[in-house]
Amino acid sequence: MLSSSPALPPALSSRRRAIALFALALGGFGIGVTEFATMGLLPDIARDVLPGFDAAPEAGIAHAGLLITAYALGVVVGAPTVAVIAARMSQTTLAFGLLGVFILGTLASACMPSFGSLAVARFIAALPHGAYFGVASLLAARLMGPGKQGRGIALALSGLTIANVIGVPLATWLGQLAGWRAAYVFVAGIFAVTLLLALAFLPRVPGNPERTPGRELVALRNPRIWIMIGVGAVGFGGFFAVYSYISEVTTRVVGMPATAVPAVLACIGVGMTLGNVLGGWASDRHLSRTIVWGLSAFLLALVAYALWASTPAALIGLTFAIGFTSSVLVPAIQARLIRISDEAALLGAAINHAAFNVGNSLGAWLGGLVIAAGFGYLAPGWVGAALAAAGLALAGLSFAVEARDKARSRNTVGIPVVGTSEV
Repeated sequence: MLSSSPALPPALSSRRRAIALFALALGGFGIGVTEFATMGLLPDIARDVLPGFDAAPEAGIAHAGLLITAYALGVVVGAPTVAVIAARMSQTTLAFGLLGVFILGTLASACMPSFGSLAVARFIAALPHGAYFGVASLLAARLMGPGKQGRGIALALSGLTIANVIGVPLATWLGQLAGWRAAYVFVAGIFAVTLLLALAFLPRVPGNPERTPGRELVALRNPRIWIMIGVGAVGFGGFFAVYSYISEVTTRVVGMPATAVPAVLACIGVGMTLGNVLGGWASDRHLSRTIVWGLSAFLLALVAYALWASTPAALIGLTFAIGFTSSVLVPAIQARLIRISDEAALLGAAINHAAFNVGNSLGAWLGGLVIAAGFGYLAPGWVGAALAAAGLALAGLSFAVEARDKARSRNTVGIPVVGTSEV
């Protein structure tokens, strides 16, 4: 998968390699903070930019959820667009440019005076999201060297899950203490440090003149890619249906103080970090089973949340379970999308995050609808369960198509089917 791309310069000191890998992970950490801290600070943001919020808080929270949707849509638009346009570009140069956009977009988010302008800033800040994870995964795989590509990709993605353990609770606490705008300034600082480290330590990888936007887009002719996009977008949407409104559940349903929200977010982050590790291990052994069992366990966790997450202990345990089971899916779906994208590795790696952020947008929107309709703050759990069930059905379709293609390849002499073998 990575062999068609230019190799790294051979003489890299272990110190430079380690700092370069840290920089790539730190960028993922910043992305995790900028995306998920908005959810923890949603009541504070809504109270500031939505007039009359206190008179109708449920409707206000549902409306403020559109900020999450705006960010998710930015990822969906930016991931494939940047990946296709930057087909020939040096991956190192692309990483520098994406980090610059992150800094500007996040600072703009901290400065916008109205809900509409803030939504636009969140959209712009999200445009580099998917492409950054794509290029960071590919660069990290090369930095780790032959035989260690999987660990390199996992390291690049690790910043996102660790952000939910440390960065998101810290940014939420900072936003509650100094105002939500301070949280975005904090995130912009993370991206600035990442850019400085990247400029100093990332090796310069030349571009690939043989790649063209047209060759990247050919990968999208593969129906298995679109089915897996559906699995990620629909199946993973249940996580965001719950996560988007977890602050209100913590304070209004469970009755815990607002200061407990960072602890609940950290609990989800611990679950996500452990789930990511297990998902990577299980995917290497049997990819399809990891997806099926992961979605099934995720569905059960969401049902349990909708039924019982009304006490502190239940909330902590069930949000941990949701974070854990959802993150088991991330490396599995990433691996499948990259593999079936063939030579368009950057597009495959980036489009994975576009799929998850379709789920972000869909889950936040549907969760807001059931809250605004008066079904309560736990009702998004039922929305999430329905989305997970739909994702499970799509996964079954994906594996059925794969089995059909394998059967056809066995019966067709000399015409192999690319990207259908189990990982």
